[in-house]
Amino acid sequence: MTVPMAKLVVSCPSCEGDLRVTRLACQSCGTNLDGSFEVPVLLQLPAEDLAFIVEFVRASGSLKAMATLEGRSYPTVRNRLDQIIDRVEELERGVQKRRHEILDALEKGKLSSKEAERELRKVGL
Repeated sequence: MTVPMAKLVVSCPSCEGDLRVTRLACQSCGTNLDGSFEVPVLLQLPAEDLAFIVEFVRASGSLKAMATLEGRSYPTVRNRLDQIIDRVEELERGVQKRRHEILDALEKGKLSSKEAERELRKVGL
């Protein structure tokens, strides 16, 4: 059994809108970086999915080893991995859809080039 990892909050607890990372800090020297940073797709997954992925990497990508570690059947572990793959693909499609919406709005004159650039940076160019 794996221990769930803490997860970076990626949606607003008030309105459920997407959050962006705006500050990074070095614990060693105190350097701070301010900006708008994309949250990687894997960090947008639920904590239990991230824990599975970490264990999968530790098992050298072997579903057979994962099945043994978790005390489950190979097909059960394979299904779990397929579910995670589906979630990753869904998250990626959401980003692609938003990019297309922004570019369509730009083409139709609903957004200026500056506004489109700002929106594209929010979803990650």
